Amino acid sequence: MMLRIKRVPTVVSNYQKDETEGGGCGRNCLRSCCLYKAKLPLYAFKVGKNDAGKGSATFGDENPSVDFLNSIVLAEWEDRMQRGLFRYDVTACETKVIPGKHGFISQLNEGRHLKKRPTEFRVDKVLQPFDENTFNFTKVGQEAILFQFEPSENNVAQYFPSAPVDAASLQSVVAINVSPIEYGHVLLIPQILERLPQMIDCESFLVALYMAVEAGNPYFRVGYNSLGAFATINHLHFQAYYLEVPFPIERAPSKKIATTTNGVKIFDILNYPVRCLVFEGSNSLKDLSNTVSYSCICLQENNIPFNVLIADSGKRIFLTPQCYAEKQALGEVSSELLDTQVNPAVWEISGHMVLKRKEDYDGATEEKAWRLLAEVSLSEERLQEVKELIFAAISSDTKADATVAAPSLDNVDFLPNPRAKMVPV
Repeated sequence: MMLRIKRVPTVVSNYQKDETEGGGCGRNCLRSCCLYKAKLPLYAFKVGKNDAGKGSATFGDENPSVDFLNSIVLAEWEDRMQRGLFRYDVTACETKVIPGKHGFISQLNEGRHLKKRPTEFRVDKVLQPFDENTFNFTKVGQEAILFQFEPSENNVAQYFPSAPVDAASLQSVVAINVSPIEYGHVLLIPQILERLPQMIDCESFLVALYMAVEAGNPYFRVGYNSLGAFATINHLHFQAYYLEVPFPIERAPSKKIATTTNGVKIFDILNYPVRCLVFEGSNSLKDLSNTVSYSCICLQENNIPFNVLIADSGKRIFLTPQCYAEKQALGEVSSELLDTQVNPAVWEISGHMVLKRKEDYDGATEEKAWRLLAEVSLSEERLQEVKELIFAAISSDTKADATVAAPSLDNVDFLPNPRAKMVPV
């Protein structure tokens, strides 16, 4: 099954250059040297008790509502595409669904690994301090920023095409990914001027969850890669993009293993090459966010690399501890898999395989995709140890108004995912 990607007129350039190439700032960046009197669009999102529903905002103070995903995120992304701010034209990349019952998605992106930024930190430590001397997102030009993203002061979603940037209070921004994987590929950078390293905290994760809720479309997913799980920049950020096909991990059946007293249900994923946990349902978005955040913090503190996929408009969250980089370092990954140069991060783990060689794309099969992803997974025994660590963390942590309580283990029947009916045929 071939996928059709929306195409826009594109002039490709390497506009985003390293600072060293320009001999000084002169970049209209996000630092104090350039933020004076700066203005950027602002999307103020609504914060409510259950925080559910598709995002739309009034345009400024009085004008009709505007759709968050189509009229702001994707429209602004297309604008930057037409202005030539990307390193290559991702809409020209071939994409297909690999034949088979799981529906793995394959993309041929021959230029990305040559043009994206190299990793500038150790890959054996999940927690590392922020390093001002390496690339970080305060160095990007303001033209790459789509909008500021922050909670509404009056609990009404609003969009302002031009709003002053206050360096003292600037919170999160949404920017283009100049080395995109897919249409609409953006970065959410929480508290950008705080220069936070790539590590989950409760406040930032909640902002990422709000972004998924505002999009209100199951084909717009938000992802996170920890250090050691193929994040390439040690400055806190989430990724998101739009792809109108279900991910294989979303279609995998699941079995409920626990329920917290605040209503968060925890599942094991079954019949999938990567073992992972799924979190869904709660009394509020904050309860769900806190449960997942504490789980991620537990992994960070135990130096366990992981990836997170926020799916179904924020209703389901997949947490995947992984060990591929460790196996690479120990020489336990076959040369056949290493030759593909695929680094299995959140998108690959979810079933969207970004391939760098045409021979791998032309020869892509479900068996090959499964074999690669199986190398990412923890063993059943190791995953059980990790689950025990997570359950201890979410039951003992008393932060955030004690919203996370001890899970009660449930023995339930096999639960097929209700989205399985969306399998392409």
